[in-house]
Amino acid sequence: MLKGVIDGVIIHPLIRHPDDRGYFEELIRFNDHFFTEGFGQLSHSQMFPGVIKAWHIHKTQVDWWYTAFGRLRVGLYDKREQSPTFRTTQELYMGDDLPPVILKIPPGVAHGCKVVSDGPAHLFYVTSQTYNPEEEGRIPYDDPVIGYDWLSGPPIK
Repeated sequence: MLKGVIDGVIIHPLIRHPDDRGYFEELIRFNDHFFTEGFGQLSHSQMFPGVIKAWHIHKTQVDWWYTAFGRLRVGLYDKREQSPTFRTTQELYMGDDLPPVILKIPPGVAHGCKVVSDGPAHLFYVTSQTYNPEEEGRIPYDDPVIGYDWLSGPPIK
């Protein structure tokens, strides 16, 4: 388990078991140490190249993300005033060409993603609750307080 820069964010490495047929990997078990908040819903989002989905935030719901195909640039921003990492931004990449992980996003942490692969990306995510519009929050992608640049490309080196 790797703790994220933001308090409560967990990046859980997965174990991939490859063989001549492909591979097998477990994503989440009900008794995993990072899954104590429990299961509410499993969802799948397909996003096309260049698509940005940001910012989302939940009052009490926890998200666990897994990118099965494609590559995502994930942005996280801590909006919890009582958190030791309040106003901290974290960025990471998830994708089928990277070491497989589950990303745990706690309530109060704004989150979003941008597809940075040439083809579509498929994000599978478990939530601790079933969909409830009262739980969902949105923040503009270009929020000046967060100050994250979703439109930028990779750095020139």
